[in-house]
Amino acid sequence: MAEEALEISNADETIRTARHQSLWLMYGRLFLRNRAGVIGLVILGTIVLAAILAPWVATHDPFYINRIDRLQGPSREHWLGTDEFGRDLFSRIVYGARSSMQVAGLAILISTAIGAPCGIIAGYFGGTVDTLIMRVMDIIFSFPAILLALGITAILGPSLRNAAIALGIVYAPGFSRIIRGPVLAAKELEYVDASRVIGAGTGRILARHLLPNVISPLIVTATVTFSFALLAEAALSFLGLGAQPPTPSWGVMLSDGRRFMESAPYLAIFPGLAVMLGVLASNLLGDALRDVLDPRLRR
Repeated sequence: MAEEALEISNADETIRTARHQSLWLMYGRLFLRNRAGVIGLVILGTIVLAAILAPWVATHDPFYINRIDRLQGPSREHWLGTDEFGRDLFSRIVYGARSSMQVAGLAILISTAIGAPCGIIAGYFGGTVDTLIMRVMDIIFSFPAILLALGITAILGPSLRNAAIALGIVYAPGFSRIIRGPVLAAKELEYVDASRVIGAGTGRILARHLLPNVISPLIVTATVTFSFALLAEAALSFLGLGAQPPTPSWGVMLSDGRRFMESAPYLAIFPGLAVMLGVLASNLLGDALRDVLDPRLRR
């Protein structure tokens, strides 16, 4: 009986590996046909690349104060103008992308690290474990996201790292809910039963057999949540609980620019456009990945 189960498990593993390889090739072709998704990927990739290469992309030192050129409009010297301290706005937006992307990316990593294991464990074990984990997630999920993030950041103290931790905790329940469903379905499949018969441990079953089934929804959830985290980081920084001056951040720049809406509206317009492009690109990419990875939504 054990030998037959082992043969079934090995055969299913080989078939699943070949099937996954062909599926990912198909997903790649389908994604390239989605124009909105490609546009989102290009925009988001450009922002990320500009953030990584900020020292070479920025035209000026983002911290250099030049009171002679303060509140100058867009020009050849300063493409997007200067702020109230004479600092180049384009350079600060480029460096601000670093802060915003780092916080949003770290928040997604924290959410995944908390939510994914909780969702897998809750779905696989069920019963009391499932009830306990999901009720805790429901309690966190019941709070408005931005208010809970504000509360956690206020307790931990204002900083980019603490903002990322707060957002990571806030968005973790969404990952748990999304991942729990596929695990509930996958744990009843034959190759999982065969693995149990041959004596495979719980850790091996979770890592080798159940985790691959949640990769697709995990990718889609992470991409869509990234846009929420990007917007929430801007809100926290706008309220003074994220990046602290003089660190460039889109939210901080929006907060500073609101005082000059009549005399120099570009100080708020350009950082606002940067936030809008980042959120829009993430949503376009997330929607495209959802359409590609969910067979029910394919045309």
